[in-house]
Amino acid sequence: MSTGPTGRTGPGGPVLHVDLDEFVAAVEIRRRPELAGLPVVVGGRGDPTERGVVATASYAAREHGVGSGMPLRVAARKCPDAVFLAADHAAYDAASVEVMDTVRAMTWGGEPVVLEVLGWDEAFVAPRPSAVAAGGLGDPVGFAESVRAAVLDATGLHCSVGVGDNKLQAKLATSFGKPRGVGRLVSEDWATVMGPQGVDALWGIGPGWARRLGELGIRTVADLGAADVHHLADVLGPSTGPWLRRMGRGVDTSPVDDTPRVAVSHGHETTFQVDLETLDEVHAGLAELVARAREDVLAEGRAVARVGLKIRFVPFTTFTRIRKLPEPSTDAEVLLTAAVSLLDRVPTTREDGSLRKVRLLGVRLEMTPP
Repeated sequence: MSTGPTGRTGPGGPVLHVDLDEFVAAVEIRRRPELAGLPVVVGGRGDPTERGVVATASYAAREHGVGSGMPLRVAARKCPDAVFLAADHAAYDAASVEVMDTVRAMTWGGEPVVLEVLGWDEAFVAPRPSAVAAGGLGDPVGFAESVRAAVLDATGLHCSVGVGDNKLQAKLATSFGKPRGVGRLVSEDWATVMGPQGVDALWGIGPGWARRLGELGIRTVADLGAADVHHLADVLGPSTGPWLRRMGRGVDTSPVDDTPRVAVSHGHETTFQVDLETLDEVHAGLAELVARAREDVLAEGRAVARVGLKIRFVPFTTFTRIRKLPEPSTDAEVLLTAAVSLLDRVPTTREDGSLRKVRLLGVRLEMTPP
């Protein structure tokens, strides 16, 4: 098991990004080896005739166009021979712990690595600053291969590893090594490899930011890196503008930090097999979700500062809303009232005044810091 924090790196040493290949599907295949090589789709209750979305798909299923977030029924049409399985979060939690403990136990330059866990299936790895200063780290690509081998030997799961001079580069490099390989992207290669690519190739820049930058005439990574930093600061903000320009140049000074992550919220959502057609049904659904999320919050010993609502109407229009409570609370009635009040901020009715049919509800309770 993990032994708690071991360190924090600064810029100056190599950084690895470890990413488990088709993690959820791979865990299912590990316990059911007969599924190896078959298209496997995990999501919902594992029944493609029901409502639900794809949580993950094996590479064999992705070759048929199946992807995360896709309705299960669409996935079944794209890949009728796929094996559909219900998600088993406890199994994925356990497998993730196996992987992270395996990597955490490794040494680099004669000292324990620093491991920053990002989620179930990915983490950053770096040598300790003292190991960097002492030299003798060896080839980081070679160490990346040893990480892949150690994870496979201990868990039977494959991973890909990215090697970079910082976290941004390492994260992007992983895609060059997938699947089951090692990719490398360092500062000296940044302009050649990343410069011609669109800005949305950068980690953290989605369609919204790409569109905003495009309006400024910035379309490629090279454009972003060459942009006037003062203009970006004026237009996008004094922090955001310079940060984006640094990304365009492949610069990332954030440390690899193994401080355990603290949950910031707890939430639950439900996709209904039969549409909700009355406000009473919607209120009852919210009450159940608030109660479940509140139990998780109470187990943390913390209070709720903000309440979030997610609602999806037929056929597939989704809205999310959030509000801050007047003061932090764990009172069930206060939390439910806040969740229900958020319905006033979404278009719940049709032109004739009738309720739009609801196919999904979700509640998120954001907590105060511990």
